[in-house]
Amino acid sequence: QTPVSASERAAMGESGAPTMTSAFWFEEGIVEEALTIRMRLKRLVHDAQSSFQRVQIIETAPFGTTLVLDGKTQSTRFDEAMYHESLVHPAMLRHGSPKRVYIGGGGELATAREVLRHSSVEEVVMVDLDEMVVEMCKEHMPEWNAGSTEDPRLKLIIGDARSYLLGESSGRFDVIILDISDPIEAGPAVHLYTKEFYDLVKAKLTPGGVVVTQSGPAGVFNFHECFTAIHKTLAASFRHVSAYSTSIPSFGSEWGFNLASDDRPAHPADVDAALAEALGPERADLLKHYDAITHARMFHLPKVLRQGLARETRIITADNPVFMY
Repeated sequence: QTPVSASERAAMGESGAPTMTSAFWFEEGIVEEALTIRMRLKRLVHDAQSSFQRVQIIETAPFGTTLVLDGKTQSTRFDEAMYHESLVHPAMLRHGSPKRVYIGGGGELATAREVLRHSSVEEVVMVDLDEMVVEMCKEHMPEWNAGSTEDPRLKLIIGDARSYLLGESSGRFDVIILDISDPIEAGPAVHLYTKEFYDLVKAKLTPGGVVVTQSGPAGVFNFHECFTAIHKTLAASFRHVSAYSTSIPSFGSEWGFNLASDDRPAHPADVDAALAEALGPERADLLKHYDAITHARMFHLPKVLRQGLARETRIITADNPVFMY
């Protein structure tokens, strides 16, 4: 990477927002006070403060259109499929034939896009807290939802993911997908990583139901931030928990996920065949990232991560939260 001069660092400030140096640059911390990534900023499309967070849509040279919340990259045109396909399809295939799916978060609507590819799905309920994020993504990032908002199977609700599940009218779901913001102190999603919340999720699953959650960085240098603690916490509520990861270049790190169930301990023996059956052969071919070989890679973690998972003792609770930073 190009060295950053003292004058450029002074110009960047502390906000994490795009700043002016000799050109426009966007800089984002990956490991606090240790590692950052810096990319050329081509355009600032949207910048506003919602009721919950700062919402920016930018365009960078390496990654294209990018959603940034509170200074942290959430999704980019270059690699959003790597994230969303990895989040959705392992859980959907683990279940086998999900009819009713719940998405907590997912404001870009790409998670809904991937769920709606599955022909067995009859209803998707998506609950996102921040209406500004949803509307700005519809306006400036339409490729992410790819028409999912026009699908009558999708029910989009602006509200709190936990509060919705607490309501008696919410019913139960075959698959619950938690596409939520990271567990940062004072962030809007901290309570969605606790054992208390996972117990609620378990109660809202149908027999044989599956939950998957995005679980933060899973690189060899940062997996300890929350990835292993989320796995340990899910294991306190569910009999079977599978940790996995995939590379998300715009995040500057390998990224982690955890999938849990009481009744479904194994993936299909033939992932490609199961994917073709669930989506149809032509739709399966449209996926940009996920297939059987990618699946095998995601679930075969390196030794240092497996050791970290085995050593982890933290169980996240409302009284004892774990924060990325």
